[in-house]
Amino acid sequence: MFQLAVVVVLAAASDPPPASSPSPARDIAALIGVRSAGGPSFSPDGKHVAFVSNITGVPQVWTVPVEGGWPNLVTNFEDPVSRVVWGPGERLAVQVAPGGGMNQQVWTLRSDGSEAHRLTPGGKETNELFGWDHSRRRLLVGSNVREPASTDIYVLGESDAALGAPAVRGQGLNSVADVGRDPKTVLIDRLVSRGSNDLYLGQIDDGAEVHLTPHEGPGNFAGLLSPDGRTVWMSSDKDRDLAAFGRVRLGPDHKPGPFEPFAERRDAELEGFDVDEAGTHALLIWNVAGRSELTMLDLRTAKSRPVPSIPVDVVFGVTHSDDGRRWAFAGSAANRPTDIWVLDAASLKARQLTHSAHPGVALDTLVRPELVRFEARDGVPLSGWLYRAPSSSGPGPVVLSFHGGPEGQERPFFAPTYQLLLRQGISVFAPNVRGSTGYGKRFLNLDNGALRVNAVKDIEDCTQELVRRRVADPKRLGIMGGSYGGYMVMAGVTEFPSLFAGGVDLFGIVNFETFFRDTEPWMAAISTVEYGDPKTQPELLKQLSPIHKLDAVRTPLLVLHGANDTNVPVVEAEQVVAALKKNGVPVEYVLFQDEGHGFRKLPNRIQAATATVDFFRRTLAATNPAIR
Repeated sequence: MFQLAVVVVLAAASDPPPASSPSPARDIAALIGVRSAGGPSFSPDGKHVAFVSNITGVPQVWTVPVEGGWPNLVTNFEDPVSRVVWGPGERLAVQVAPGGGMNQQVWTLRSDGSEAHRLTPGGKETNELFGWDHSRRRLLVGSNVREPASTDIYVLGESDAALGAPAVRGQGLNSVADVGRDPKTVLIDRLVSRGSNDLYLGQIDDGAEVHLTPHEGPGNFAGLLSPDGRTVWMSSDKDRDLAAFGRVRLGPDHKPGPFEPFAERRDAELEGFDVDEAGTHALLIWNVAGRSELTMLDLRTAKSRPVPSIPVDVVFGVTHSDDGRRWAFAGSAANRPTDIWVLDAASLKARQLTHSAHPGVALDTLVRPELVRFEARDGVPLSGWLYRAPSSSGPGPVVLSFHGGPEGQERPFFAPTYQLLLRQGISVFAPNVRGSTGYGKRFLNLDNGALRVNAVKDIEDCTQELVRRRVADPKRLGIMGGSYGGYMVMAGVTEFPSLFAGGVDLFGIVNFETFFRDTEPWMAAISTVEYGDPKTQPELLKQLSPIHKLDAVRTPLLVLHGANDTNVPVVEAEQVVAALKKNGVPVEYVLFQDEGHGFRKLPNRIQAATATVDFFRRTLAATNPAIR
């Protein structure tokens, strides 16, 4: 009879191992301890940049001179900060996640950390910091405090000390894409369902709205207003598969004209963009099979210039200084932690502004992946990032790692757990199965509802491709993933009971009935197209839920979860552990009492990585001498 091993972390995990600890403990402490910096925001005068970094072990706000220098710590919350936006003068707005959960709260404070004040109620509601208007005198915040299944938009003046009444009400998840230079206009991004949204031009004074992106079926749009308010610069996949950049001109009554493409590619999808304050230039981010390419587009001439290559593979969080001289963004690669970069608008030369600490880790020794392309059994093109263990020669142990979402994408950014597995002689394959973003609208929607069974079949097709390429030993395959990736883990070990030697389920869905019952109301509302509607499709959701097939599981599992997770509540993990215990299947359980959906505090991240690496070392070892 198999035995149950349960590890419950009632508080933050223990401190990192001391310097004298043997490998792999030192490797884990060093690699997980690599710091990062992201989410840049310029000061009004363009002389400083605020950003979020986990230098102290918990993500907090820092500032640094734009020319470089020693960063200054601004916040010292016990909870992680997830966003900062610089307002008027020395005022900052920050978003804090109590207990690491989804009930984020918005604060304002000075750039020296003083005069901190919470604007949001501080309860269990979900709040979101959208940012300041172009004058930096009005702060825009979202909250579901009025209606749990929806997000209203609130506009706060400099002297406001609380949310007050919502400026924009409406069903669905409403966020602010942009605000007009006048005091009344707001560009609303309304999420219809996961993988489909719309843009509306709203009037704050009377609540009037104009629908700017009418479309049939799913559609994905992002927009920014021109300074005169007569044009919406837009990313759009309407009437096309891959999102392109263009404009929609507005008539006197704000009636939208047709989408006019300015820049589009057949080999890449527009992932994001930003427009400078003058409305003359846009910095575009193209997603090329997961890697980022930047181009600067002159909006007056539609001519573009490529930004010279920089040593990062993934770029995100683009923003600009008020004077238009500089742009800032975060960048990462498999062998580079996330850091802030500053781009000169005239020369298009980029320089690294932050240099995240990586003591004990030689970045040039980290493995960079290769892109592998292949076809699923039904001919759908799939791809993934293959990290080959340096010690491997011929078929060996491989862990398949599935991203969350499912509307997410596996990309070649810094992933310390991958590097830790590689050092143990275990290769990693991180696929983008159907339903992933970055490959067009059609591919994104290939797993909706009943089509999810095909995405699950992609799991087996990925393993067969690895075996065919003589990368994987079919007897030493592992599977792991977080959130929706955790669902794929549970689907993999239930649908293919003999395929995997070990699985790690990080805060994953196992039962759609309890997921829809217990998740945040707004999350449930937007997930019915993606997964199925519990009111009208209960049988479909039952068929898609691994909980009803756990009797088939023979694979040892490690389950990790955060007690404060309201996105995928901890009951999902508890069901897995209880069922496998009853069935005599080996299961280990790590519960973090001070984390939510994902792990942000350094001791907890070290504990999670230690458990994961040790688990795969034991379950995939077999006769491979490379696995110590």
